[in-house]
Amino acid sequence: MAQMMRRDVGELLVQGKVITQEQLVRAREIQGQTGGDLAKILEQAPFSVDPLNILKANAYIYNMHSVDLSKNVPEPSAINLVPPGVAQRHKVVPVTKRNQNGTDILVLAMADPSNVMAVDAVQAASRLKVQPVLALAEHVDAALARHYPETGGGDSGGAAATPASSPTSLDMDNNLGLAEIMKDATGYQPTGGMTDDDPANESEVVQGPIIRIAHSVIQEAVKAGASDIHIEPSARNVRIRYRIDGVLHEVMQLPKYIHPPLTSRYKIMSEMNIAERRVPQDGRIGINYQNKDYDLRVSCLPTLNGEKLVMRILDKSSVMLGLNKLGFMPDMLVLLERLITQPNGMFLSTGPTGAGKTTTQYSVLHRINSVEKNIMTVEDPVEYQLPGVSQVAVHRKAGLTFATALRAFMRQDPDIIMVGEIRDLETAEMAIQASLTGHLVLSTLHTNDAPSSVTRLVDMGVEPFLVSATLIGALAQRLGRRVCDKCKEQYEVHPDEIAFLGYQAENSDPVVLTRGRGCDACRHSGYKGRIGVYELMMVNEEISELMVRRAPVTEIRNAGRANGMKTLKEDGLRKVLAGITTPEEISRVVFTAGH
Repeated sequence: MAQMMRRDVGELLVQGKVITQEQLVRAREIQGQTGGDLAKILEQAPFSVDPLNILKANAYIYNMHSVDLSKNVPEPSAINLVPPGVAQRHKVVPVTKRNQNGTDILVLAMADPSNVMAVDAVQAASRLKVQPVLALAEHVDAALARHYPETGGGDSGGAAATPASSPTSLDMDNNLGLAEIMKDATGYQPTGGMTDDDPANESEVVQGPIIRIAHSVIQEAVKAGASDIHIEPSARNVRIRYRIDGVLHEVMQLPKYIHPPLTSRYKIMSEMNIAERRVPQDGRIGINYQNKDYDLRVSCLPTLNGEKLVMRILDKSSVMLGLNKLGFMPDMLVLLERLITQPNGMFLSTGPTGAGKTTTQYSVLHRINSVEKNIMTVEDPVEYQLPGVSQVAVHRKAGLTFATALRAFMRQDPDIIMVGEIRDLETAEMAIQASLTGHLVLSTLHTNDAPSSVTRLVDMGVEPFLVSATLIGALAQRLGRRVCDKCKEQYEVHPDEIAFLGYQAENSDPVVLTRGRGCDACRHSGYKGRIGVYELMMVNEEISELMVRRAPVTEIRNAGRANGMKTLKEDGLRKVLAGITTPEEISRVVFTAGH
């Protein structure tokens, strides 16, 4: 279901004379202070807007009809078309079945207009075209309780129903609950002999089993806490892998004939060109799963054996965790808080792809966001939407680059600017110019450690004296796996065994560390979840002078350590001694050749 560009619910309510402009301004002030949803704020005192009025405004925004389920009773004939498990799982209520121009259409009430997976699942189960309409969430819940009292999770009826297990009953460690997917895959019979080079017969992709396989692969990845899904064709089969806590795990292999319709299904969901199989493509899928919103960034790459798909899963709630949940040690968190509350200057996050730089930057923005500050970001793409922040997506074909956006920002009276990534000299110079004119600038760089961010900017062509005048701090980071809380145990090692981390023992007494034995909760890996490992360099006068005279990075690093900087290795050691992770994990994520 294509989603229209969002407009402000508050503006529509003002136009409809439900609230006044003054009330809207006040509600936005509250939103800026609390970070809550504007519609929820308007429903509460002192505004007390009728939720049905907000429902109608949202329906207008999404170009949909709305229905009041407290007055419009769903027809039993419509209820019987959707199995209880499907309705309960996706929080939808079939309202009525009608005929339009000879086509039977099922009107489906739902509270989340972006839940494309719900629409697909109901279409597969009912074998009817679905017209979604908006309803209040509490009305949907009440209707589900009234019309689907049996909530055991089974999908009775409907030959094309969704897999029998409900999402909450599927267990990542019980073969990932993917037996149902394999059953669908082995039971699916291709009807047109479609191959990777044959874009014809695309109607295959809407067949029930393919839809269920496509959705189940995503659902299982979300439940497993995966950050990426890899769908990789080979000569004889299709390999599905999930990246969990930074490590890829193969979860299943599907028959080769599943690959073309499965790829087509994902390309349709992410609005790619389904007929184009020769060039790389990118797209996005928005899903709602168990009342949480996720964005999937989809990349499609032609290979010798067919198109490989990689989907990065972005949990929109992860950036609202707060800086204190990202793994900063208390002393480093105090220094970071001091840096990000500076009125001007440039603060950089550095590290390789997948090190969590974007999450850190968003968490910083969430921490310093207030109604008194005008915060603007330019990103490629915008990964998370932050309330109260003006976010701009790069559009190179239209001429909107990082640099052109930054030029425009300077005429928008900003206080804080975030640049998704400094990739070239033009962007770097604009970011530095913004910080020189009294703004706090946040951005990211691809460097191995914090001191190297200085030489990286100089290598781009930025004058050293400009780097010295603007850079206030750099944060290098990695993501390592946490020891599983369910099966962790203590053990002793000789001090020499962790000397490679820089541990200096006062005597030869054993050191007590923590590791995971391995259990169902952690897939018998001993690790569950991830923790940040950080290196925070605060720029002082000595480091500034070293920048100006183009000192080598080793001198800058030594000056940073003299100024209290803990290296990645040292921060990793502190987390090992605290029982958060293991020496082997720190070695895996931190050490590079020559360090």
